Amino acid sequence: MDGGVKALLNCNNNSPQEIFPSRDLIRSGCPAVYQLKTKKKVFGTLTRLTVGTRKRNKPNKTILLVGETGAGKSTLINALVNYAMGVTFEDKIWFQIVEDENRRQIESQTSDVIVYQIFGFEGKTLPFSLTIIDTPGYGDTRGIERDVIVSERLFELFRSEHGIQELHAVGLVVKSSVNRLSDRLKYIFDSVMSLFGKDIEENIVALVTHSNGRKPNDLLGALNAAKIKCAKDEKEQPVYFLFNNCQHEERIEEERHKNADKITMKGLSGFTAFLEKTAPRKLDMTLDVLNERIRLSACIQNLEERIRLSELKEAEIEQIKEALKIHEKNKINDKVTVEFDEAYKGKEAIEGDIWLMTLVKGAVCCTICEENCHYPGCSTSRKPEDCEVMKDGRCTVCTLKCPSSAHVKGKWRYVNKTKRVQRSLGEIQRKSKQENGLDFLVNLEKDLKKLKAEKLQLLEEALQHIDNLGQIALKVNSVSTFVPYDFLIEKLNDREEANKIRKLEEMKNKEDEGTRTIIQSMWGKMKATTKKIQKALK
Repeated sequence: MDGGVKALLNCNNNSPQEIFPSRDLIRSGCPAVYQLKTKKKVFGTLTRLTVGTRKRNKPNKTILLVGETGAGKSTLINALVNYAMGVTFEDKIWFQIVEDENRRQIESQTSDVIVYQIFGFEGKTLPFSLTIIDTPGYGDTRGIERDVIVSERLFELFRSEHGIQELHAVGLVVKSSVNRLSDRLKYIFDSVMSLFGKDIEENIVALVTHSNGRKPNDLLGALNAAKIKCAKDEKEQPVYFLFNNCQHEERIEEERHKNADKITMKGLSGFTAFLEKTAPRKLDMTLDVLNERIRLSACIQNLEERIRLSELKEAEIEQIKEALKIHEKNKINDKVTVEFDEAYKGKEAIEGDIWLMTLVKGAVCCTICEENCHYPGCSTSRKPEDCEVMKDGRCTVCTLKCPSSAHVKGKWRYVNKTKRVQRSLGEIQRKSKQENGLDFLVNLEKDLKKLKAEKLQLLEEALQHIDNLGQIALKVNSVSTFVPYDFLIEKLNDREEANKIRKLEEMKNKEDEGTRTIIQSMWGKMKATTKKIQKALK
């Protein structure tokens, strides 16, 4: 130990045991590899691993890393830790905070988000401590349902009182050999970027792994072609830093490893300099994006359900009208019964998660409007009044915008159903006049107009949420919110709303076609899978 670590120890007159936390030797040799023993805390599906103790008067920089499995995130995290600790090539040692691959895979099965904290070295090798956020399971083979959960966990981390309130950098971890972003990788980058507000664009950088030290022209071209939002240099090229991923490997070829170390140390020096000079981004706008996404998703889901109900009621009315025509034509006795499909609201059990004796995953429903105001996706609030669709004590989704006190959160939801019923024509007509004092057909037409007016109002609200999201979000479409432009345009066409249709078409065209196709396809697969599961459970 003759390099930076030795100097650090001599400077502070401390033993290695005092400077470095307890550790286990994983492999002897050159370099000797040690596994750091961390303080571990688990909060639900969030895992926090800490080295050292934070000093409140010392600055801290927070980084979120995003990338495909196998891109080299784990090695990059370990490299950042060693750099912060002052480890140099001459020390012939290597510390890792990320556990070996086998244990890592087991960890990622239970942890959606892992936060690494490195304290106690600020002012010695770096003027700040580090907090690194990793999403080990994001974008892996477990599918979009898992990715939605990871996105929710990041939202929880960003808005929690004890979570992350600001970010200094979002690192897009990608291999230097990439010359075209695969659908999967573009989906991962776009989905994570969609979590943030537009103000974070200048904090997003490319962290290029497995690099030979040359400028990654093909990769930079691929990032530009894919329209990845990120910080740009004076030549309008993505800001990037290079890393080689073999510092932990046994040094059989000394010169090759020395060159690899130079590449990584230069990349680490540049990246940490970027962290030092770049202003942090408060996550206020990101939380605004979160709330708009949730309200947009809930609004569109509610819209689809209410349109479906109105269509069922329209079909019911048409059946009754047809029966009345036959009655008038054939002078059938009023006591004659007719059959038709009567639309109604029913209840259906859903899965719910209980934590600390409280339901945290369920549906928020309005008992007055008999509508689902937040389902699916309500997994963080414990009570209806805490749900994101509530604003100033009232619901932003249900028809009457009822107070939160009129809502419940439970392991059930409202569903549109029909049942085959028999009614006499006389009974139907008498009931209509008793309830409304109107001729039956007049009343039916009135109901139809009311349903159509409600549909238009909800379409207006959906458009407003999309417009708000477009103004503040880095990306509108995401893994957690797919905007069904075609569906909305189709329904507006029914109303001949030319201006609104044109505006939606413009917003649709701004979205990258490839990304929209990928997300739409994944949402389609997820819905198809859900239907299969529900069918199997019946």
